[in-house]
Amino acid sequence: MSQGGIVSQQVVRQIIANVESAVLGKSTTVRLSVVTLLAGGHILLEDAPGLGKTSLARALAKTLGCGFTRMQFTPDLLPSDILGGNVYRPGTGDFEFRPGPIFTNVLLADEINRTTPRTQSALLEAMSERQVSIEGTTHKLPDPFLVIATQNPFEFEGTYPLPENQLDRFMMCLSIGYPDRKSELEILSRHRDGQPVDLLTASATAAQVQDLQRQVQTVNVDTSLSEYMLEIIGRTRANSELTLGVSTRGALTWYRAAQAMALVSERNYVIPDDIKETALPVLAHRVVCRGALREGHRQRASQILRMIMDSVAVPS
Repeated sequence: MSQGGIVSQQVVRQIIANVESAVLGKSTTVRLSVVTLLAGGHILLEDAPGLGKTSLARALAKTLGCGFTRMQFTPDLLPSDILGGNVYRPGTGDFEFRPGPIFTNVLLADEINRTTPRTQSALLEAMSERQVSIEGTTHKLPDPFLVIATQNPFEFEGTYPLPENQLDRFMMCLSIGYPDRKSELEILSRHRDGQPVDLLTASATAAQVQDLQRQVQTVNVDTSLSEYMLEIIGRTRANSELTLGVSTRGALTWYRAAQAMALVSERNYVIPDDIKETALPVLAHRVVCRGALREGHRQRASQILRMIMDSVAVPS
Protein backbone atom coordinates (compact mmCIF):
# COMPACT_ATOMS: atom_id res chain seq x y z
CA MET A 1 0.00 0.00 0.00
CA SER A 2 1.32 3.46 -0.86
CA GLN A 3 2.28 5.98 1.78
CA GLY A 4 -0.55 8.22 0.57
CA GLY A 5 -3.06 5.42 1.07
CA ILE A 6 -1.86 4.80 4.63
CA VAL A 7 -2.14 8.51 5.45
CA SER A 8 -5.68 8.61 4.00
CA GLN A 9 -6.75 5.66 6.15
CA GLN A 10 -5.37 7.40 9.23
CA VAL A 11 -7.33 10.56 8.41
CA VAL A 12 -10.57 8.58 7.98
CA ARG A 13 -10.01 6.78 11.28
CA GLN A 14 -9.34 10.09 13.03
CA ILE A 15 -12.54 11.65 11.64
CA ILE A 16 -14.68 8.71 12.78
CA ALA A 17 -13.03 8.47 16.20
CA ASN A 18 -13.38 12.20 16.80
CA VAL A 19 -17.09 12.27 15.98
CA GLU A 20 -17.75 9.10 17.99
CA SER A 21 -16.16 10.70 21.05
CA ALA A 22 -18.97 13.28 21.06
CA VAL A 23 -21.83 11.13 19.72
CA LEU A 24 -21.71 8.06 21.94
CA GLY A 25 -23.13 4.65 21.13
CA LYS A 26 -24.02 5.47 17.52
CA SER A 27 -21.07 4.06 15.58
CA THR A 28 -23.20 2.95 12.61
CA THR A 29 -24.80 6.38 12.18
CA VAL A 30 -21.44 8.11 12.52
CA ARG A 31 -19.86 5.74 9.99
CA LEU A 32 -22.64 6.31 7.46
CA SER A 33 -22.39 10.08 8.00
CA VAL A 34 -18.67 9.99 7.21
CA VAL A 35 -19.40 7.82 4.16
CA THR A 36 -21.85 10.48 2.95
CA LEU A 37 -19.29 13.23 3.54
CA LEU A 38 -16.58 11.41 1.57
CA ALA A 39 -19.04 10.60 -1.23
CA GLY A 40 -19.88 14.30 -1.56
CA GLY A 41 -23.50 13.83 -0.49
CA HIS A 42 -25.92 15.37 2.00
CA ILE A 43 -27.60 13.90 5.08
CA LEU A 44 -31.21 13.97 6.29
CA LEU A 45 -31.51 13.07 9.98
CA GLU A 46 -35.07 12.00 10.72
CA ASP A 47 -35.74 11.35 14.38
CA ALA A 48 -37.38 12.55 17.57
CA PRO A 49 -36.05 15.67 19.34
CA GLY A 50 -33.22 15.35 21.82
CA LEU A 51 -31.43 12.33 20.33
CA GLY A 52 -28.28 14.08 19.14
CA LYS A 53 -29.02 15.24 15.58
CA THR A 54 -27.54 18.69 16.18
CA SER A 55 -24.61 17.24 18.14
CA LEU A 56 -23.74 14.98 15.21
CA ALA A 57 -23.76 17.92 12.79
CA ARG A 58 -21.62 20.07 15.08
CA ALA A 59 -19.20 17.21 15.73
CA LEU A 60 -18.66 16.68 12.00
CA ALA A 61 -18.06 20.40 11.44
CA LYS A 62 -15.59 20.73 14.34
CA THR A 63 -13.78 17.55 13.29
CA LEU A 64 -13.21 18.94 9.80
CA GLY A 65 -12.13 22.36 11.00
CA CYS A 66 -14.48 23.89 8.42
CA GLY A 67 -17.03 26.65 8.42
CA PHE A 68 -20.29 25.73 10.16
CA THR A 69 -23.66 27.48 10.12
CA ARG A 70 -26.82 26.43 11.90
CA MET A 71 -30.14 27.72 10.60
CA GLN A 72 -33.46 27.24 12.34
CA PHE A 73 -36.02 26.71 9.57
CA THR A 74 -39.33 28.42 10.34
CA PRO A 75 -42.50 29.14 8.33
CA ASP A 76 -41.52 32.81 7.81
CA LEU A 77 -38.04 32.00 6.44
CA LEU A 78 -37.45 33.36 2.91
CA PRO A 79 -35.08 32.04 0.21
CA SER A 80 -33.01 35.23 0.49
CA ASP A 81 -32.51 34.53 4.20
CA ILE A 82 -30.56 31.42 3.15
CA LEU A 83 -28.94 32.41 -0.13
CA GLY A 84 -28.28 36.11 0.41
CA GLY A 85 -28.95 38.81 -2.17
CA ASN A 86 -27.90 42.04 -3.82
CA VAL A 87 -27.89 45.09 -1.57
CA TYR A 88 -28.01 48.65 -2.94
CA ARG A 89 -25.09 50.89 -1.94
CA PRO A 90 -26.16 54.56 -2.00
CA GLY A 91 -22.58 55.78 -1.95
CA THR A 92 -21.61 54.15 -5.24
CA GLY A 93 -25.03 53.73 -6.82
CA ASP A 94 -24.48 50.04 -7.53
CA PHE A 95 -25.47 46.71 -5.97
CA GLU A 96 -23.26 44.53 -3.83
CA PHE A 97 -23.84 40.82 -3.31
CA ARG A 98 -24.14 39.85 0.34
CA PRO A 99 -23.73 36.07 0.73
CA GLY A 100 -26.21 34.28 2.97
CA PRO A 101 -25.61 31.57 5.60
CA ILE A 102 -25.45 28.88 2.91
CA PHE A 103 -21.94 30.06 2.03
CA THR A 104 -20.27 27.69 4.47
CA ASN A 105 -18.81 24.18 4.51
CA VAL A 106 -21.35 22.49 6.78
CA LEU A 107 -24.91 23.84 6.87
CA LEU A 108 -27.25 22.50 9.53
CA ALA A 109 -30.82 23.01 8.31
CA ASP A 110 -32.62 22.42 11.60
CA GLU A 111 -36.24 21.25 11.30
CA ILE A 112 -36.21 21.70 7.54
CA ASN A 113 -39.83 20.56 7.21
CA ARG A 114 -41.05 23.58 9.19
CA THR A 115 -40.37 26.00 6.35
CA THR A 116 -42.44 26.45 3.20
CA PRO A 117 -41.82 24.48 -0.03
CA ARG A 118 -40.68 27.72 -1.70
CA THR A 119 -37.86 28.10 0.82
CA GLN A 120 -37.05 24.39 0.76
CA SER A 121 -36.59 24.61 -2.99
CA ALA A 122 -33.94 27.30 -2.53
CA LEU A 123 -31.60 24.49 -1.48
CA LEU A 124 -32.06 22.39 -4.63
CA GLU A 125 -29.44 24.05 -6.83
CA ALA A 126 -26.99 24.38 -3.94
CA MET A 127 -27.24 20.70 -3.05
CA SER A 128 -26.98 19.48 -6.65
CA GLU A 129 -24.55 21.92 -8.26
CA ARG A 130 -22.67 23.43 -5.27
CA GLN A 131 -23.69 26.87 -6.46
CA VAL A 132 -26.54 29.37 -6.19
CA SER A 133 -27.97 31.63 -8.88
CA ILE A 134 -29.25 35.04 -7.84
CA GLU A 135 -30.62 37.54 -10.38
CA GLY A 136 -28.82 35.84 -13.24
CA THR A 137 -25.43 35.57 -11.53
CA THR A 138 -23.97 32.25 -10.38
CA HIS A 139 -22.02 32.11 -7.13
CA LYS A 140 -19.92 29.06 -6.25
CA LEU A 141 -20.19 27.60 -2.77
CA PRO A 142 -17.20 26.64 -0.61
CA ASP A 143 -15.64 23.20 -1.07
CA PRO A 144 -16.34 20.86 0.63
CA PHE A 145 -20.05 21.61 1.05
CA LEU A 146 -22.35 19.46 3.18
CA VAL A 147 -25.99 19.98 4.14
CA ILE A 148 -27.21 18.17 7.25
CA ALA A 149 -30.95 18.60 7.60
CA THR A 150 -33.08 17.43 10.51
CA GLN A 151 -36.76 16.78 10.83
CA ASN A 152 -39.07 15.30 13.45
CA PRO A 153 -41.33 12.67 11.81
CA PHE A 154 -43.67 12.50 14.80
CA GLU A 155 -44.77 16.15 14.78
CA PHE A 156 -47.16 17.13 12.00
CA GLU A 157 -48.59 20.49 13.11
CA GLY A 158 -47.09 23.37 11.14
CA THR A 159 -44.86 21.18 8.96
CA TYR A 160 -44.46 20.86 5.20
CA PRO A 161 -43.45 17.36 4.08
CA LEU A 162 -40.38 17.34 1.86
CA PRO A 163 -41.32 16.66 -1.79
CA GLU A 164 -39.70 13.79 -3.68
CA ASN A 165 -37.36 16.05 -5.65
CA GLN A 166 -36.02 17.51 -2.40
CA LEU A 167 -35.64 14.09 -0.76
CA ASP A 168 -33.75 12.87 -3.84
CA ARG A 169 -31.01 15.45 -3.16
CA PHE A 170 -30.11 13.78 0.13
CA MET A 171 -27.68 10.92 -0.28
CA MET A 172 -28.76 9.25 2.96
CA CYS A 173 -31.69 9.45 5.35
CA LEU A 174 -30.51 8.35 8.79
CA SER A 175 -32.11 7.78 12.16
CA ILE A 176 -30.04 8.13 15.33
CA GLY A 177 -32.42 6.33 17.70
CA TYR A 178 -32.23 5.95 21.46
CA PRO A 179 -28.86 4.96 22.95
CA ASP A 180 -28.43 1.75 24.91
CA ARG A 181 -28.28 1.90 28.71
CA LYS A 182 -24.47 1.75 28.91
CA SER A 183 -24.02 4.55 26.35
CA GLU A 184 -26.68 6.72 27.97
CA LEU A 185 -24.99 6.35 31.35
CA GLU A 186 -21.72 7.51 29.80
CA ILE A 187 -23.55 10.44 28.15
CA LEU A 188 -24.85 11.56 31.56
CA SER A 189 -21.35 11.30 33.00
CA ARG A 190 -19.65 13.23 30.19
CA HIS A 191 -22.20 16.05 30.21
CA ARG A 192 -21.59 16.92 33.86
CA ASP A 193 -18.82 19.31 32.84
CA GLY A 194 -20.40 20.66 29.66
CA GLN A 195 -20.94 19.65 26.05
CA PRO A 196 -18.44 17.06 24.71
CA VAL A 197 -18.77 18.63 21.25
CA ASP A 198 -17.27 21.87 22.58
CA LEU A 199 -14.09 19.99 23.50
CA LEU A 200 -13.48 18.63 20.00
CA THR A 201 -10.55 19.80 17.92
CA ALA A 202 -10.10 19.48 14.17
CA SER A 203 -8.60 16.19 13.01
CA ALA A 204 -8.80 16.85 9.26
CA THR A 205 -8.55 19.83 6.93
CA ALA A 206 -10.78 20.85 4.05
CA ALA A 207 -7.96 19.92 1.65
CA GLN A 208 -7.75 16.41 3.12
CA VAL A 209 -11.50 15.94 2.74
CA GLN A 210 -11.30 17.06 -0.90
CA ASP A 211 -8.47 14.56 -1.47
CA LEU A 212 -10.51 11.75 0.11
CA GLN A 213 -13.51 12.64 -2.06
CA ARG A 214 -11.30 12.35 -5.14
CA GLN A 215 -10.02 8.98 -3.94
CA VAL A 216 -13.60 7.70 -3.58
CA GLN A 217 -14.13 8.22 -7.30
CA THR A 218 -11.18 5.91 -8.07
CA VAL A 219 -12.48 2.96 -6.02
CA ASN A 220 -13.06 0.01 -8.37
CA VAL A 221 -16.57 -1.41 -8.86
CA ASP A 222 -16.75 -4.67 -10.75
CA THR A 223 -19.24 -4.81 -13.62
CA SER A 224 -21.07 -7.71 -11.95
CA LEU A 225 -21.72 -5.52 -8.90
CA SER A 226 -22.99 -2.68 -11.07
CA GLU A 227 -25.38 -5.15 -12.72
CA TYR A 228 -26.44 -6.35 -9.27
CA MET A 229 -27.31 -2.80 -8.21
CA LEU A 230 -29.20 -2.06 -11.42
CA GLU A 231 -31.19 -5.29 -11.08
CA ILE A 232 -32.36 -4.22 -7.62
CA ILE A 233 -33.17 -0.72 -8.87
CA GLY A 234 -35.07 -2.14 -11.84
CA ARG A 235 -37.21 -4.23 -9.51
CA THR A 236 -38.13 -1.16 -7.44
CA ARG A 237 -39.56 0.36 -10.61
CA ALA A 238 -41.57 -2.76 -11.44
CA ASN A 239 -42.78 -3.56 -7.92
CA SER A 240 -46.57 -3.36 -7.59
CA GLU A 241 -46.34 -2.05 -4.01
CA LEU A 242 -44.29 0.97 -5.08
CA THR A 243 -45.72 3.85 -7.07
CA LEU A 244 -42.27 5.39 -7.55
CA GLY A 245 -39.03 3.45 -7.93
CA VAL A 246 -35.42 4.57 -7.62
CA SER A 247 -34.37 7.26 -10.13
CA THR A 248 -31.18 7.32 -12.18
CA ARG A 249 -29.83 9.94 -9.75
CA GLY A 250 -30.56 7.46 -6.98
CA ALA A 251 -28.59 4.77 -8.83
CA LEU A 252 -25.59 7.08 -9.22
CA THR A 253 -25.83 8.12 -5.57
CA TRP A 254 -25.91 4.49 -4.39
CA TYR A 255 -22.91 3.68 -6.60
CA ARG A 256 -20.89 6.54 -5.07
CA ALA A 257 -21.96 5.63 -1.53
CA ALA A 258 -20.75 2.05 -2.05
CA GLN A 259 -17.40 3.38 -3.24
CA ALA A 260 -17.11 5.59 -0.15
CA MET A 261 -18.04 2.68 2.12
CA ALA A 262 -15.21 0.65 0.58
CA LEU A 263 -12.75 3.50 1.22
CA VAL A 264 -13.91 3.87 4.83
CA SER A 265 -13.44 0.09 5.16
CA GLU A 266 -9.86 0.58 3.93
CA ARG A 267 -10.29 -1.06 0.52
CA ASN A 268 -9.88 0.28 -3.02
CA TYR A 269 -12.59 -2.01 -4.39
CA VAL A 270 -16.27 -2.53 -3.64
CA ILE A 271 -17.65 -5.80 -2.27
CA PRO A 272 -21.34 -6.85 -1.96
CA ASP A 273 -21.39 -5.89 1.73
CA ASP A 274 -20.66 -2.26 0.83
CA ILE A 275 -23.70 -2.28 -1.44
CA LYS A 276 -25.94 -3.93 1.15
CA GLU A 277 -24.83 -1.65 3.99
CA THR A 278 -25.63 1.50 2.06
CA ALA A 279 -28.81 0.25 0.34
CA LEU A 280 -31.53 1.22 2.84
CA PRO A 281 -30.06 4.59 3.94
CA VAL A 282 -29.70 5.60 0.27
CA LEU A 283 -32.82 4.07 -1.27
CA ALA A 284 -35.63 3.96 1.33
CA HIS A 285 -36.46 7.69 1.13
CA ARG A 286 -36.38 7.63 -2.69
CA VAL A 287 -39.27 5.21 -3.24
CA VAL A 288 -42.98 5.85 -2.67
CA CYS A 289 -45.15 3.09 -1.24
CA ARG A 290 -48.68 2.55 -2.48
CA GLY A 291 -51.22 3.58 0.16
CA ALA A 292 -48.69 3.85 3.02
CA LEU A 293 -49.42 6.34 5.79
CA ARG A 294 -46.95 9.15 6.20
CA GLU A 295 -45.72 8.02 9.62
CA GLY A 296 -45.15 4.44 8.47
CA HIS A 297 -43.81 5.10 4.99
CA ARG A 298 -40.08 4.74 5.70
CA GLN A 299 -40.52 1.47 7.59
CA ARG A 300 -42.69 -0.01 4.84
CA ALA A 301 -40.25 1.12 2.16
CA SER A 302 -37.40 -0.58 4.02
CA GLN A 303 -39.37 -3.83 4.25
CA ILE A 304 -40.08 -3.83 0.52
CA LEU A 305 -36.45 -3.06 -0.33
CA ARG A 306 -35.25 -5.89 1.90
CA MET A 307 -37.58 -8.32 0.12
CA ILE A 308 -36.35 -7.12 -3.27
CA MET A 309 -32.71 -7.49 -2.25
CA ASP A 310 -33.35 -10.98 -0.88
CA SER A 311 -34.81 -11.98 -4.25
CA VAL A 312 -31.72 -10.92 -6.22
CA ALA A 313 -28.71 -13.25 -6.32
CA VAL A 314 -25.49 -11.72 -5.00
CA PRO A 315 -22.58 -11.95 -7.49
CA SER A 316 -19.94 -14.42 -6.41
